[in-house]
Amino acid sequence: MAFPTKLLNKDEEIILDLRPQWWRIVPASVLLAVAVIFGVWTLSYNGTGESALRILAGLLVLGALGSFVSSYVSWVSENFVVTTDRVIYRSGVVRKEGMEIPLDRINTVFYNPSLFERMIGAGDLGVESAGEKGQQTFQAVRKPNLVQQEIYRAMEAGEERTFRRQAEAHASAMGADSGPSIPEQIQSLDGLRRQGAITEEEYEEKKRALLDRM
Repeated sequence: MAFPTKLLNKDEEIILDLRPQWWRIVPASVLLAVAVIFGVWTLSYNGTGESALRILAGLLVLGALGSFVSSYVSWVSENFVVTTDRVIYRSGVVRKEGMEIPLDRINTVFYNPSLFERMIGAGDLGVESAGEKGQQTFQAVRKPNLVQQEIYRAMEAGEERTFRRQAEAHASAMGADSGPSIPEQIQSLDGLRRQGAITEEEYEEKKRALLDRM
């Protein structure tokens, strides 16, 4: 299930909306396949105890089907979401559970997948924040290295928006009408950085100098 957009804040946008890695439902799928194969075999079996075998096969198929449905519903109802404001985790259909971490409270995002997890493109993702619980681990996240990068990009973009709003508010309060505003100067510096006219270090130094003037 996609994350409901009605739960987003004003001007908040979804960057990633992921379900757990498909491997989560593989054991239940294999069990169901084995039970079905066994059930089909018992239908063609004619010998001692065939009725008991067919009853057993039916029970196995029902049990395996229930396990598969439960695993699938759990998988499809679990969301790991990254937005422009926060990281959100939700699970459950009848009993909803979830948590969220504002991007501006995140300190570190890390992952350490095993060899098998790297092969299937999954892994556990850890998020360390300034919240009460400090550190949260999300299991079976798809491509955790790319998710980590997206979270850091969203954090950087959020900081830029905050700086821009503060600078615009300051310029408005000061009634600065002469020359480019601080946000415009930072934007110009960013353009020079992207063009290679100034280095990353020079850009950060000049940006800090402009922000110190606020």
